[in-house]
Amino acid sequence: MENPVLAEVMRGAVVESRHRGAAIVVDADGAVVLSLGDVERPVFPRSAVKAIQALPLFESGAADRYGLTEAEIALAVASHSGEPAHAETSLGMLRKAGRDAGCLECGAHWPMNEAAARAISKAGQEPTALNNNCSGKHAGFVCLSCGLDEDPTGYVKAGHAVQKAVRGALEEVTGAAHTADLMGTDGCSIPTYAVPLTSLALGFARLGSGHGLGPKRAEAALRIRKAVAAHPFMVAGTGRFDTRAMELLRERIFIKTGAEGVYCGTIPELGLGIALKCDDGAGRAAEVVMASLIARFLPMSETEAASFAPLRESVLKNWNGIEVGRVRAAASA
Repeated sequence: MENPVLAEVMRGAVVESRHRGAAIVVDADGAVVLSLGDVERPVFPRSAVKAIQALPLFESGAADRYGLTEAEIALAVASHSGEPAHAETSLGMLRKAGRDAGCLECGAHWPMNEAAARAISKAGQEPTALNNNCSGKHAGFVCLSCGLDEDPTGYVKAGHAVQKAVRGALEEVTGAAHTADLMGTDGCSIPTYAVPLTSLALGFARLGSGHGLGPKRAEAALRIRKAVAAHPFMVAGTGRFDTRAMELLRERIFIKTGAEGVYCGTIPELGLGIALKCDDGAGRAAEVVMASLIARFLPMSETEAASFAPLRESVLKNWNGIEVGRVRAAASA
């Protein structure tokens, strides 16, 4: 089955490139609202499921034990740009658990934010694990481990108590088995499991509505959504799609990017979950498709629609700053 074209890259008035993929929208009972392409093929959600991975942090009581703030909660589900506020907040989380950056097992990389990377370089320094886009999630894992009175060493391994709790949450929320034969290693070294887009969409519908979740889990999901809506900068960063979209719509949506063209989201007031994957792994395509699906289903005021419109088509400029094209969702999306 060949997946449909989800996004087109325009140069002038001509389609220069096309991105194929699959997408699905379901309600919290699993009823399909929209389905495009092969939505049953297992895909690695990567960072898109960080909110589900963070649920044990709250259900265990660790988030309250260490007094995590809303900004810290938002960072725990982030793929951030490594800006100073992100790194400082990650370190603050670790200190609350009596730990430091040496506990992080995510590895170090240069900040995705160019200004932050340049500042580190100008100071003659090297990036640390705090600059890793997953440092907030990993700080949350360290807090969870300490809250469980477990040694955090090796918390990235599938057999550690932290990853066992995370895997359990993923299976229960998405309804999909997370099996060893479909397990890979994520960029930040934790296990990642390939599951169908259908299951991911169902998980996000539940995350947004609380339907199908127990009271404690539903409360944890609500806390995460509210924290992200209050601090959308923490979940991504300056100029990033997730931050821009949630700054505009706040609690009306929760979305999260994953690597390799994956995006997941929920529209809580409608109880809908969205999951999509671009076959070629193009993030630029995944963003405009997610924006198109949100605009398709979420009723917006004229002001909201006008503010949201620029996210539905990303502008392409050349090195002279001249607009040369756009990336837009295809008619099917």
